[in-house]
Amino acid sequence: MVKFLDLGKVNNRFRAEIDERIASVLDKGWYLQGEENDKFAEHFATYCGTKYALGVANGLDALRLIIKAAGFGVGDEIIVPANTYIATILAISDNGCTPVLVEPDVKTYNINPDLIEAAITPKTKAIMVVHLYGQAVQMEKIWEIAQKYNLKVFEDCAQAHGAYYQGKRVGNLSDAAAFSFYPGKNLGALGDAGAVVSNDKELIDKVKALANYGSDRKYHHIYKGLNSRLDEIQAAVLDIKLPLLDEDNARRREIAKYYRENIINPKIILPQIYDELAHVWHVFVVRTQERDKFQQYLSEQGVQTIIHYPTPPHKQLAYQEWNNRSYPITEEIHNTVISLPISPVMTADEVKQVVEVVNAW
Repeated sequence: MVKFLDLGKVNNRFRAEIDERIASVLDKGWYLQGEENDKFAEHFATYCGTKYALGVANGLDALRLIIKAAGFGVGDEIIVPANTYIATILAISDNGCTPVLVEPDVKTYNINPDLIEAAITPKTKAIMVVHLYGQAVQMEKIWEIAQKYNLKVFEDCAQAHGAYYQGKRVGNLSDAAAFSFYPGKNLGALGDAGAVVSNDKELIDKVKALANYGSDRKYHHIYKGLNSRLDEIQAAVLDIKLPLLDEDNARRREIAKYYRENIINPKIILPQIYDELAHVWHVFVVRTQERDKFQQYLSEQGVQTIIHYPTPPHKQLAYQEWNNRSYPITEEIHNTVISLPISPVMTADEVKQVVEVVNAW
């Protein structure tokens, strides 16, 4: 069986060091907002190229906190891709803002910059981009639009740790950015974890207070905040794994290149890229009109797959007020995508097996 993602194998590479650091945290008896958080935040900010980073409880909270810290709320609109995981949209509506959905470019699956300007109204406050599947959004036109209309730009980097655009890493392409370190991410914790990165100290300081019950110091609450803190053990694990992230991403690129050069089944639509370094291949997504049959076939041949994602946000019960809307490009993507196995611990034989099985369908 070729596993979609063997997290045990991924994390066992760090087992001895993880055991040592966890023991150190236990011995210190300090489990929140301590040295491990400070260390990881410093290292992750340096990695992203930003001045500041702050660990939070998860990626959704990172997005929620950015919007909250920016002061946006009821009556404010935020432009967001129609083709994304629902968390991006939940963060907007959770703050009382109105998500304005914009269709993707079918070649990259990311938001189509050419469609953004038509979605802007006097209520628009920000553009939230998502570097979906691991490929950085082409930001040039988005920056131009944001400047023209005096809009904030936020990034959802949950799937794109380490991807580049014009020589800068994602996270350093906007006013503020959110990361998820869910265990299956390119940089994954051993549970839920997230971070906010930015070059704006005022925003980071506000996020820090908001994430700690709205408190800037103990028992002194200046905002109506929430509880969203990265614990010391997860910060330690992430700090151990961070130095290997670029190497892991390079291996993902090797596998993706092999797939793209050797999968020749005409029923399969392969992903497109515009720059090798812009994509870190969190998932390798292909499309086919016979998705369910294809997935069943792969399972029978010993290849695990996942669908990212079967139902678009505007067709979910959570947003039933949108259920009658039509976003045809988004719907076509969600009806046809399927993700093949890709991870830095896949063997050459496993990669070759996936290609052979796909081509034999």
